[in-house]
Amino acid sequence: MTDFKNSVFQGRSVLAEKDFSADELNYLIDFGLHLKALKKAGIPHHYLEGKNVALLFEKTSTRTRAAFTTAAIDLGAHPEFLGANDIQLGKKESVEDTAKVLGSMFDGIEFRGFSQKVVEQLAEFGGVPVWNGLTDEWHPTQMLADFMTVKENFGHLKGLTLTFMGDGRNNVANSLLVTGAILGVNIHIVAPKKLYPTQEIQDLANGFAKESGAKLLITDDLDEGMKGSNIVYTDVWVSMGESNWEERVKLLQPYQVNMAALKKTGTPDDQLIVMHCLPAFHDTTTDYGKEIEEKYGLTEMEITDEVFRSKYARQFEEAENRMHSIKAMMAATLGNLFIPTV
Repeated sequence: MTDFKNSVFQGRSVLAEKDFSADELNYLIDFGLHLKALKKAGIPHHYLEGKNVALLFEKTSTRTRAAFTTAAIDLGAHPEFLGANDIQLGKKESVEDTAKVLGSMFDGIEFRGFSQKVVEQLAEFGGVPVWNGLTDEWHPTQMLADFMTVKENFGHLKGLTLTFMGDGRNNVANSLLVTGAILGVNIHIVAPKKLYPTQEIQDLANGFAKESGAKLLITDDLDEGMKGSNIVYTDVWVSMGESNWEERVKLLQPYQVNMAALKKTGTPDDQLIVMHCLPAFHDTTTDYGKEIEEKYGLTEMEITDEVFRSKYARQFEEAENRMHSIKAMMAATLGNLFIPTV
C-alpha cells in the first residue's frame, strides 16, 4: 500500500501549476475522477474528518466558493468563509501576521484574490497547506478541473490539441499554456498580438514542452491556430478589475468562439469539445449582457449562444469538476487517505 502520509503531496501547498510534475498533476486528475465516482455512487470519503479550512476571498466567486465549500463538507471538514470585508491582507494587518494567526486556527487555507505574492506569503508563514483559488497570474484549481474534463471526454491527455481563443495573457491562458506543456497536451493560443502571453510565460512553457513533447503555437491567425484542435477553450474578454471594455471588445471580436471558428478545426464532431471556465457572456439575459448590447450592439461576446448550447459544449461538466478536483487536491495535501471509503 502506498504510504500517502509520506507522499510528495502531504503538507504541500498548491500555488501554481509550474510547481508540479506531469506525474503529480496526472495523479490529482485521476484522484479527482475517482472521488467523482465515489460521490456518484454515494460512497462516503471523509478524508478530512475533523479538519477546519479557511476560505479567503478578495474576489467574488460562484464556482470557486461553491466548489471549495461542498468539497470540504464532503470530505468531512468545516469550511469557514472570509470575504473581502472580513480580511485586511496587507492593509490593517500584514499578510505574514494574518497567515500566522489563521495557520494556528485552521488546518488549510484557500485564497482567491489578486496578488500571487499574497498567496505565496500565506504559504510561507501559515504553516499549513495553502490552495490558490485564483490570482492574477495563475489558476491551478481551474486547471485540475479542466484537464479532468478533457480526460473524461477523451480517455487520455497526451497528444490532444487544446486551443484557447481570446485574451492570451490572462491567468487562464497562462495556466493552460504551462499546464498543457507539462502534461504533453498541444496548446494553441489564438489571440491578437497585443494580448500574447508574456515572453516569461512562453519561455517557461517551452521548457516544459521540450520534456513532454507538447507542441505549442501562439498566433493571431485563426486558420493556423484552429487547425487540428480537439478542445476549443475561451474565457471572458474583460476580467474583474478591468475597465477598458470598449478597447478590449473591439480588439477581441475576431476571436469569438462561433460555429465558423469550430469549422476551421477540421476535427470530426466526436473528437471536438468546447470549454469555458464561466461566467460566459453568450446572451443578453444578464445585466451585463444588456449593458453590452446597449453600448456595443452585441448580443454575444466571447462565445455565441449557438455554440454555448451545442453538442460540443462541456462548460457545465467542467464547472462540476471544480468540486471533484478541488476535493482531490485538498485530500491529497491534507487528508488521511488511510480512512476506508466504505
